[in-house]
Amino acid sequence: MDRRKFVAGSAAAAAVLAAGAPRAQDAYPSRAITLVNPFPPGGAADVVGRPFAAALEPLVKQPVVIETKAGAAGQVGAQYVASAKPDGYTLLIHIVSISGFAEVDKLFGRQPKFTRADFVPIARFTEGPMVVIVNDQQPYKTLKELVEDAKKRPNEIIFSSSGLYGALHLPTALLMKAAGIEMKHLPTNGGGPALTALLGNNSQVLVSSIAAASAQIKAGKARALACFSAKRAASLSDVPTLKELGYDVEFSLWVGLFAPKGTPDEVIKKLREETKKAVATEQFAKAIDNIGDVVAYLDQPDFAKFWDVDAKRVEDAVRSIGKV
Repeated sequence: MDRRKFVAGSAAAAAVLAAGAPRAQDAYPSRAITLVNPFPPGGAADVVGRPFAAALEPLVKQPVVIETKAGAAGQVGAQYVASAKPDGYTLLIHIVSISGFAEVDKLFGRQPKFTRADFVPIARFTEGPMVVIVNDQQPYKTLKELVEDAKKRPNEIIFSSSGLYGALHLPTALLMKAAGIEMKHLPTNGGGPALTALLGNNSQVLVSSIAAASAQIKAGKARALACFSAKRAASLSDVPTLKELGYDVEFSLWVGLFAPKGTPDEVIKKLREETKKAVATEQFAKAIDNIGDVVAYLDQPDFAKFWDVDAKRVEDAVRSIGKV
């Protein structure tokens, strides 16, 4: 046989075999997965995302890394993931406020940086009520006392938030509208900094997720005055709801997992399977219970339906508040 034909034939055969045989290193995931937290440490996405990453890592047998990309009430991290390569290695942990950014842009006549259509919802981890808290330097023992003082001193009491039209600003604005009060807004770049501002008395009032505020409430550094839930929260059973107090306002904060639009179906399927297992672990359940939150897992189909309904609620809240 001609040597050149033999070499060429061997090379062609090797190429066919290489192309046809699945390679173990291509199985997803074959390297570290990054979960982008779009808020500074200490907020709901962070305190839920970290135990999830810890529970997911041994299941996928790859590192699962939390990367913080904070700014603009969670928009910076969301935009980063929306623009990321849709291969399953860059995912987003976000909260209820992801639903309102496009509506805010519309309100101000801006081109949206991204919309909900830029993401694939994978799973919801938790959903819990918001709670009105004050720091331990304030005299208020009830919401009634806070409202009465705020009416006497409009725009003197300061409330902090995670940023304009963010998950902590929206419920506070709805409460102020329902109660007929005005407080001065101190926007920060996340739930963690907003809580820090409250504890340092740079603000006196904060509407927070129970998950983010739980440790400070237990320590006596923050006092809970009312919850935004339909019924009392199990972890704060002595705290009345706004509806009990005569205010027709409800607002909950959920935490979920998203992938960029265009992520392959087989990758989404794998993520759904492993996420369901991670959320079902005792390790994750205990971590969520420790922060006073509740596991409220929804797989992709149910989460997508929930998100459609919840987004309308958030968009309505943005329109109700208007330009601020």
